[in-house]
Amino acid sequence: MSDAWDRRQVLKRLIASAGALMVPLRRGFDPSHPAPNPNPVVHIRSVSPHTFRLTVFPSNDGQLNPPPTNGSLVEQGWGPPLAVLQGDWQPQTVQAGGVHLHVSPNPLTIVIEQSQDQTIQHLTIDPSTGAVQFDTGDSPVLGLGEGGPQFDRRGSVDRMISGQGGYQLRTHGGRVPIPWLIGTAGWAMFFHQPPGSFDFRGPRSRFQPEKPEGARLLDVLFVTSSDPAIIMAEYARLTGYPELPPRWTFGYQQSHRTLASREEVLQEADSFRQKNLPCDALIYLGTGFCPSGWNTHNGSFAWNSHVFPDPKAILDALHKKNFHVVLHTVILSDELRGTVRDPCELGEFDEQEASCYWDAHRKDFAMGVDGWWPDEGDPLDIVSRLLRNRMYWEGPQLDRPKERPYALHRNGYAGMQRYASFLWSGDVYSTWETLRTQVAVGLNTALSGIPYWGTDIGGFVPTPEFTAELYLRWFQFGAFCPLFRAHGRTWKLRLPWGWNTGDPGPAEIANYSGAAIPDRSQLHNPAVESICRKYLELRYRLLPYLYSTVRECTTTGMPVMRALWLHYPDDPMAAACPDQYLWGPDLLVAPVVEKGATARQVYLPGGAWYDFWTGERVAGGRQITRAVELETIPLYVRAGSILPLGPVKQHAAERVDEPLSVLVYPGTDRKFLLYEDDGTSFDYRQGEWLGIEMEWEDRRRSLALSVAAGSGMLPPTSRAVDVKLGGESRKIVFNGTPVRVTF
Repeated sequence: MSDAWDRRQVLKRLIASAGALMVPLRRGFDPSHPAPNPNPVVHIRSVSPHTFRLTVFPSNDGQLNPPPTNGSLVEQGWGPPLAVLQGDWQPQTVQAGGVHLHVSPNPLTIVIEQSQDQTIQHLTIDPSTGAVQFDTGDSPVLGLGEGGPQFDRRGSVDRMISGQGGYQLRTHGGRVPIPWLIGTAGWAMFFHQPPGSFDFRGPRSRFQPEKPEGARLLDVLFVTSSDPAIIMAEYARLTGYPELPPRWTFGYQQSHRTLASREEVLQEADSFRQKNLPCDALIYLGTGFCPSGWNTHNGSFAWNSHVFPDPKAILDALHKKNFHVVLHTVILSDELRGTVRDPCELGEFDEQEASCYWDAHRKDFAMGVDGWWPDEGDPLDIVSRLLRNRMYWEGPQLDRPKERPYALHRNGYAGMQRYASFLWSGDVYSTWETLRTQVAVGLNTALSGIPYWGTDIGGFVPTPEFTAELYLRWFQFGAFCPLFRAHGRTWKLRLPWGWNTGDPGPAEIANYSGAAIPDRSQLHNPAVESICRKYLELRYRLLPYLYSTVRECTTTGMPVMRALWLHYPDDPMAAACPDQYLWGPDLLVAPVVEKGATARQVYLPGGAWYDFWTGERVAGGRQITRAVELETIPLYVRAGSILPLGPVKQHAAERVDEPLSVLVYPGTDRKFLLYEDDGTSFDYRQGEWLGIEMEWEDRRRSLALSVAAGSGMLPPTSRAVDVKLGGESRKIVFNGTPVRVTF
């Protein structure tokens, strides 16, 4: 306690002034102080043809104010109620969109029917406690945010505790609980108020409010659709569509821990460029989390002069080498309030005020810092978690209004996607079980509306299982996560060339049970760097496809990492698959997560597929065995896919005078929208973007290219494109005029 107090006093002496924009908690109805009349009032509202809102007020006495907001919903009203049930009301049916709600009191029950013979869900509500019982069903239940029991939530109990103490940190990582449930049978629910826990054991599941004493308000939004794309779009309608981050954030990000000197900082950057290993961002941990980081101590914004004696000059030097620089930060307060545009009183720094806290960043930001890594924050309540995410999106725009910000968070909540927040899974251990588990964690995180996610490649805490093999398998998985970042203790083994130097870097493992440093005899493996290069180069070649998928995410709510259910909802095997996924709409990824594997079982949903590495066409609708070497992760492309590949780059913005490759995988008709913008600004909002509509007609064996409506050609206005179908190739020049390529 005294140490934290001392750090806060240091900040209060060092910092004053500033400015940003956030919404405090609205205090309407207070669910913790119910009115004396126990008879509930039920409001049913239509949000869309697929979504209705059910609000149960614990009393009909006095004014019924809107439910208190925690910042997660983008709207509070959605129009007048379809039905208001109060007093001595009788059972009745309410039509909401395409479903019928059969509502009855004593106990309060809502049966949701698509038709007379198709019950979607059956809710029973205890108005005195706010507890909700609902059918568990026979299909997987997904979502619920990052962490917790994986993959299918059925059979588990989830206390929905936020932070790294939430659930089995070593293997499952930090917990970002989001009360958004997806029933893969065709429904979803978002429990807006109150916070609570879930019990999915048995045929009837139960939501239990966090504080069940006394009558409580209940506010639930319910989605019905057999189309997963609609379910994801409805969640975005409720909590907001993701914002578009800068393009460089989808390149490789290299994290550093204890730093030896200024020379080491610059040498690590030089090594990437000299070795032709693509990289876009260098991330520096703060002192306090390691003996010698970028700053002087936790929460400080003063540079560590031992390794950054001239920070502006070092930042300039790294920028000249085309690196972005990201700094680790720690919030010392357990609460955050206000907005970054609120006045910060000059007399005394208040770390709980967003404007004052953001002002602490601005001097370093003015030197040229490109992004932030806000750590800790586990004690923050829901409102404060979202305020911090919002602060790191809107704060940087005060000084760089034309530049998209970047922040990598450890905590958040529903709605954090509105601030382009990246999320990593916390301080996991370097074990094979962890790697296996993180695949499913990533899928549920994506299904919960958090699209920009990743892990510490290799695991944060090294164990006896941490070998070059585990690192490479994790690196391959990381290449197909939205966040592609290596980080951990013994940090030099997180460098692509680190397994061939004999130096693991500072150990920093004394306080971790089960931790270990790999035997130095294992640290002379030249194969690791070449395999890392293969996946770094592939990631950068895939940037046109990935960035287009990210753009699709911002307009539809469909994530980048896609559980197979999203595209194959009628396939029970696909819906229950926890260990492989679609990367965007067309590329199936099956990470290798078993030690010493020489083969990988891969489930291919119905239709034809192509092995990305060999081009072999394979029939789907079955499980296959794919042989794997250490350098191979199974990748398959759906028949009909149009896959754009750019040239190899050393950083995302590099200009390379080579044509765009467009790979066509025949078998069915398909479309793909290739998206481009300047990669950094908000000009795309004013129409400054290029969309190239690509349409493959399988019967005619032809690919048509045209400029998408609402977009226009960007420089260069003449593009060399190499269209490939199997062993055939057609070279064309695209200048905006529609063109068709036939094979």
